[in-house]
Amino acid sequence: MNSLRLHSAFGLLLRPAAAAPVGVSTAVHGLRAFSATTSSQSAEAAPSPVPKPKTWIPNPTPFVPNVQTFLTLIGRDLKSHASKFPSWDSLFSLSSEQLRELGVEPPRSRRYLLRWRDKFARGEYGIGGDLKYVKGGKAILKLVEKVKSPELRLRYVVNVPEGKEVEDLPLSQQVRAKGFKVRGVDKITGPYVLPLKGGRAAVLKVTEGMWEDKRGHKVDGGERRRAEVRFKRGVAERKARREAQGLY
Repeated sequence: MNSLRLHSAFGLLLRPAAAAPVGVSTAVHGLRAFSATTSSQSAEAAPSPVPKPKTWIPNPTPFVPNVQTFLTLIGRDLKSHASKFPSWDSLFSLSSEQLRELGVEPPRSRRYLLRWRDKFARGEYGIGGDLKYVKGGKAILKLVEKVKSPELRLRYVVNVPEGKEVEDLPLSQQVRAKGFKVRGVDKITGPYVLPLKGGRAAVLKVTEGMWEDKRGHKVDGGERRRAEVRFKRGVAERKARREAQGLY
């Protein structure tokens, strides 16, 4: 009896392990394959960090050659901060936080400056910003008249160097100045334009606020407080009328 039991025990120990069921093995293999595929797809789908674009610094123009002129043109008393910018590059590269540390206040002034920086970098100038011949903050404008036919005369305004005439410039440089018109016989008109003696010529000078975006004024406290302001005013007016009538 004991020998039979020992024989049975040795048989169990020496028996090879049973293979896992086919369905279970396939499921495990599929799960591992899905996990590996998902991990690889996640790694491929993860976006790589995008490098921060460098700040575009535009070149000065003949009409806007330096920081002082730029801040003078855009107005809102920003020219008082000109000494805080050591160079043209610093004016166009400092962040809003850095402008705050320099003392450019209030916040709306910083936003306004940043907006004009972007516009200038895109080539969106105010009046006179595209003029080529400028000396000492002054640009000379002259009238050009071309007769196309007995019935048609073409008149426009060009910018010329000081002391020069339109005829002294080659045709390729007789470019029409934007923002100016000819009125009457020979009068050049446009924002901040001053006529010169003899007619057919004018001068444009750098003036504070030439490019300024004018702000509107609030009526009765603006949209958010208008109802409250008008209600309180009505209460005060009714009280004043009652006092005048001796009802108080």
